[in-house]
Amino acid sequence: MVLVDTEERTSAKTALRQVLAACGGNTKDKAVIGAIDKLSQLNPTTAPARNRELLEHQWLLISAPNFPGGEQLADGKNAYTLGRLAFNMFQPTGLKLVIDRVLQPVLLLGDGKQQSHDIIVEFTTIDQSLPQLRGIVRNQGVCHPISDTVLQVQFTGGILAPHPSTNIKDWQAIFAEQRQFSQKNWKEKFMSSFLKLLFGLVPPQGINPETNEVAFTMKRAPKGSLEILYLDEELRITRGQKGTVLVCQRN
Repeated sequence: MVLVDTEERTSAKTALRQVLAACGGNTKDKAVIGAIDKLSQLNPTTAPARNRELLEHQWLLISAPNFPGGEQLADGKNAYTLGRLAFNMFQPTGLKLVIDRVLQPVLLLGDGKQQSHDIIVEFTTIDQSLPQLRGIVRNQGVCHPISDTVLQVQFTGGILAPHPSTNIKDWQAIFAEQRQFSQKNWKEKFMSSFLKLLFGLVPPQGINPETNEVAFTMKRAPKGSLEILYLDEELRITRGQKGTVLVCQRN
C-alpha cells in the first residue's frame, strides 16, 4: 500500500511539474489547479505547519511569482517595477526589471518559537536608459504555526542589495539617492504618513556606504496566514489568505 501511495505521489508531482512548465507557472490555470488538488489529496505529511524538519530549508519558487502588476515576457520571464517588489519602499520605484529567481529560506530563529519567512527576489534591470544591474530584494518576515496546516506570517522590513556580480559604481549611481519625504508629491506624502502610523514604518534613510544596501523596517507589520497544501522532502505548496497558490521545491 505504501509503495502504491509513493508511486502515485511521484506520478502526481511529475504531472504538476509538466503542467506548470506548459503554462509558464500560472497556478490559476485549470490544469495546474487540477494537478495541485490531486497532489494535495496525497499529502504524506501530518500537521505540515508544525513539521520543522521538512519546513526548514531553502525553497525555490517554481511557479510564477505573485507580485502585483507584473507581465510575462516572450522568453517566459516575469517583469515588474522595483516598487512592486517591496511596498514601493525603494527608489526608483518605476525601475523596470525581470525576476531571475525567487528563494525562501525557512530557518529556526533564536527564540525557538518562530521561523524566518524571508522572500528573496534576484533580479536584473531591463531599463534601456540605464546600465544593466543585478540585485536582490529581501522582504524579511517571520512565521509560526497557528494550526496543523496554517502558519501566521508577518513581514518586518526589507533590504535592497547588489548582487555580487554588480558594478558597484553603477549601483550607487542609481540607488544612492533615495528620495526624502520632502521631495514626494502630496499623495506619496499622505501614504507615507499613513504607513508610518499604521505599521510603524521606518522608510529607507539612504544607502549604507559599506554594504551598498538600502533598508526599511515595519515595527507593527500586518499579519497574514499561509495554508500548507502539500509538504514532503521535495515540494511545498502553499495558499495565501487571498488565494494565491505557490509551488516551491527544495533548492
